[in-house]
Amino acid sequence: MDERQRFFPHHEVHVGKDLGGRTVVVAERDVERYEAGTGGPAARLAFGETRVAPALLYHSEVYRSLAWYLPNVFGNLHARQEWELFAPLVVGTTVRTHSSVVERYAKRNREYVVNEVLVTDADGRWLQRSRTHQSFLAAEVRGEIVVDREREKRADRQFAIGEGGEEVAPLARTITHAMCEAFSGPEKNYHTDQAMARALGFPDIVVQGMLSICFVAELMAHAFGLGWHLAGKLDVRLVNVVWPNDTLTTRGKVRDEVVEGSRRRTLLDVWCEKADGTKTVVGTASALR
Repeated sequence: MDERQRFFPHHEVHVGKDLGGRTVVVAERDVERYEAGTGGPAARLAFGETRVAPALLYHSEVYRSLAWYLPNVFGNLHARQEWELFAPLVVGTTVRTHSSVVERYAKRNREYVVNEVLVTDADGRWLQRSRTHQSFLAAEVRGEIVVDREREKRADRQFAIGEGGEEVAPLARTITHAMCEAFSGPEKNYHTDQAMARALGFPDIVVQGMLSICFVAELMAHAFGLGWHLAGKLDVRLVNVVWPNDTLTTRGKVRDEVVEGSRRRTLLDVWCEKADGTKTVVGTASALR
């Protein structure tokens, strides 16, 4: 038994907890599934003579193991997402993933665990790094709805963003059950099955938060192309739940541009909103021009 095992209670989710990873070949079939899950063709570009996959192709790598989840999963929610891109995912190449717990914190009535996923090429070169903040109720609750459809109408769930600046072309998608199945299936879970969603305190299927994150990534890929794949960044909060049949429009407005080496980094406010203007994701993203 090493000192880390002695220090932490058995099975405790602690900073530094190693969750392992896998080696995988970037496959065209995975791109096809991504497109089925996001409801439209991904922004595609060539990188030399090779094809580049969507930057967030492995959007749910963080959820391949749930050993980083706290015991009380009732009402758990994806709260915040950070992503940094360093090089494209090229179709046909081998990549490696590795996941670790890097932070734990508490806020109001919830506990948060942050899982960092590092994706490298076969030689260990960094391709991208992401941090997923998952929130868990601090007190155990059972048999009631934790988040209902009325929650998003409260004054404290309204968010002002993107008041000025040049707008990039928006991306609009209506969330269907087929998209949820392709994105979060094929196994039943609270992102694909209403009964399982109700068992965890939600009135209906909770559309996986990563789907909205992918919409933001697609917005940036369409607007900036290689400048997104080579140096993109995003940091967004998931502020309201998305339900099946919601139509989401993903928007971005340029708020600043700064020199970065021989290029310029364009900084944007980004958000997703429902047809009635309810914001579901708010935050920032950037890429090089």
